[in-house]
Amino acid sequence: MYKTIIRPLFFLFDPEKIHHFTFSLIKLVSKIPGIPGLFRKLFLESNPKLERKLFGLTFKNPVGLAAGFDKNAVLYNELANFGFGFIEIGTVTPKAQEGNPKKRIFRLKADNGLINRMGFNNGGIEAAIENLKKNKGHILIGGNIGKNTATMPGGYTQDYLECFNALHPYVDYFVLNVSCPNVGSHAKLTDKDYLVELITEVQNANKTFSKQRPILLKIGPDLNEIQLDEVIEIVTETKIDGVIASNTSVNREGLIASKEQLEFIGNGGLSGKPIKDRSTAVIKYLATKSNKSFPIIGVGGIHSAEDALEKLKAGADLIQIYTGFIYEGPALIKKINKAILKEQSI
Repeated sequence: MYKTIIRPLFFLFDPEKIHHFTFSLIKLVSKIPGIPGLFRKLFLESNPKLERKLFGLTFKNPVGLAAGFDKNAVLYNELANFGFGFIEIGTVTPKAQEGNPKKRIFRLKADNGLINRMGFNNGGIEAAIENLKKNKGHILIGGNIGKNTATMPGGYTQDYLECFNALHPYVDYFVLNVSCPNVGSHAKLTDKDYLVELITEVQNANKTFSKQRPILLKIGPDLNEIQLDEVIEIVTETKIDGVIASNTSVNREGLIASKEQLEFIGNGGLSGKPIKDRSTAVIKYLATKSNKSFPIIGVGGIHSAEDALEKLKAGADLIQIYTGFIYEGPALIKKINKAILKEQSI
């Protein structure tokens, strides 16, 4: 029903507008008695064999929703009914910001992909906290944090620390987003020495809390082997809890979309099926080269149960979906979890 009726209808409209409409619709429908339970019956695969224990947390299943979908933590309670094992909110920045000028998200239908240059549009820390105070406790929540676009390089660390300290009581783990291609110049965020400094500062802040939160680093899919070796060195040196691989890509190779269409769209981060193999290769390289010495959350181009299993076999401990959720619908989550159970029983 989703792919034959709902998706074709939604795809008639602007991606960003339909995103907000869908949020309002899910909010409204979820207030009807019995509907949340119906969603759970349709989409939730509940089985202790799906549980994953990582960095001190127990995930009910390994399928999560990637950051960028519920930026301001307005829908996580309702989305929990769709069968996710965890949901990552954000990217949250200290101050609210509009992001880049619209139009800033584009569908590549032939490629089953998206290009976005949202630019960390979000309501800021305070808005996220107000929404997180409404947490019903049904699902683990990750907090993806970043810097404000207007922040100068000397203030990057303070932006991350401000988000970290404020959100700490309200999320279960943190993600340092240093790899988004849509927030202007961020060369400093790819510098190994600075990343070690940033991670160390955030870890020191973490130690001031009675209960410490796991901290992960989100990296891009376009890194070469030398840069991936640096990521492994950073993890080894800082003992950060894990890595999310990967963010969106600026690479446009191998797309079905025409040159004219891509020129019309312009810059932005590519997600969906076109980056599947690239993100899987990053996961496999990190897992193999590091001898699987740290947890990896795999994300990028998961549109089927087979795609998910490929990520897990490459070395991912957990996976996240985003564009696949938009293209395939909520049934994808249950399909993946069923396939994982089947694979475990072989």
